[in-house]
Amino acid sequence: MNQDNEYNYRYGSGQELPKDDYVPQPRNGTPVERTSHPQEQPPVEKAAPQYPVDHSNGGHGEGACDNGPRDHTARGDIPYSTVPPRSTDQGPRPGTPPRPPKKSFWQRSAVRITAWILCGVLIGGLSGYGGAMLAANHRKAATIHESDRTASEVEIKKVDGQTLMTPAEVYASTVNSVVSINSSATTNVFGQTVESASSGSGFVVTENGYIVTNHHVVDGATSVTVTLYNGETYPAAIIGGDSDYDLAVLKVEAEGLSPVTLGNSADVNVGDTVLAIGNPLGELTFSQSQGSVSSANRAINVDGTPFNMIQVDASINPGNSGGPLMNLYGEVIGIVSAKYSSYANTVVEGLGFAIPISDVKAVIADIMENGQVTGKAYLAITAGTMNAQMAEQYQIDLKEGVFVYAVEKGGAGDRAGLRLGDVITKMGDREIKSMEDLSAAKKGHKAGETVEITFYRSGEYQTAQMTFDEQPQTTGQPETQPQAQQPPRNEYQVPGMDLYDFYQYFFGRN
Repeated sequence: MNQDNEYNYRYGSGQELPKDDYVPQPRNGTPVERTSHPQEQPPVEKAAPQYPVDHSNGGHGEGACDNGPRDHTARGDIPYSTVPPRSTDQGPRPGTPPRPPKKSFWQRSAVRITAWILCGVLIGGLSGYGGAMLAANHRKAATIHESDRTASEVEIKKVDGQTLMTPAEVYASTVNSVVSINSSATTNVFGQTVESASSGSGFVVTENGYIVTNHHVVDGATSVTVTLYNGETYPAAIIGGDSDYDLAVLKVEAEGLSPVTLGNSADVNVGDTVLAIGNPLGELTFSQSQGSVSSANRAINVDGTPFNMIQVDASINPGNSGGPLMNLYGEVIGIVSAKYSSYANTVVEGLGFAIPISDVKAVIADIMENGQVTGKAYLAITAGTMNAQMAEQYQIDLKEGVFVYAVEKGGAGDRAGLRLGDVITKMGDREIKSMEDLSAAKKGHKAGETVEITFYRSGEYQTAQMTFDEQPQTTGQPETQPQAQQPPRNEYQVPGMDLYDFYQYFFGRN
């Protein structure tokens, strides 16, 4: 191995270069031009290095030599002094591959992070693709099941009071007996003509066109139109009505109509299923709502008039008034009349009321025959509900009952011996605590009937027999004043005395 090859072997690539590939290496920064093969060049005579000899240790130790200085050229070795140190600023040697620069920690970390991100993206993509394929396969396998049931037709049955029906059968069997009512009224307000409209419901009671509805549906109406389920429309005449019962009877010129069958409201029980068919909101014509009886005998007050009602939880809305309330036999057991939407500033739902049909059968027949309710019981007194202020004023120990303000001479009350200042507490077996109780009790009697009344006078209870008169129809006003719990007041005052004190002074108890 020559010197250059030994240099390359020791400090270069570690392999001996072939002779044909020998390239002189630069030394000491001086380029060497190749002139011939290294073996053909004459040897270079170089002085042997001189090593100092320390004779103080007997020729041994550092720098000691038994045979004198070594001749490196004799073996062809390269003297240490002639081997140049490897320079770090030299470029790659010809014939050897360049070594890449060493990467920093952040570069290596960035590579690893990028690799992990790419792996995650690849795995996520494969997972999503696989999930999509599974979902697609699942969707392909899913089927929509459709029923092949053949719906049975609803049978129209005859309402005979014996055949129990489904709600659908009740509707199909009775809807032709229900009507939609639209009324309009024209009034004069400060010289201006004002028209108003209202809507309600009703039901046919005879084949020749008599229809029952609520009195408040057609009260004050100048024209009334009735529409049947088949779409036929008729103008209707108001035969008569009564606000005490909230009933009115209409008549249309038609024949062959389908009348309802009236049931017995006394047989109604709490929990019975009931159906209301009507015209809610005046637009949703011939709608049916279903519910159950919440109370079979509920006493309520509507605008000062007492009513005995059937309370239901069926959906009742404006426009349902006057429509029929039916049981599952298709019988009419009530007339839908009112709905509480608020009570004591509280919004309520599920409180609907219907007039028991058994309470008004005779009234309906009376209006159809006479155009009004005849033979209504009449007490011929002016009265109001007793209160604490009146009890203190008249020094009466009672705070409940009906206080008698005045008695018509020769009337039923006068004949029974009633007078100003008496407090009625009982009629027959019924307790009387307010005007509502007295009006409700009076509805159960007709003119000419006699009943025992109990009243409080001068610190003791007394009884008397009262025979009712017939209520006059000319005045249009009842003899009692349901809202008059005390004489009216106004803002006008006499010095030192208002009108209430004035009334008490002249008409107080003697």
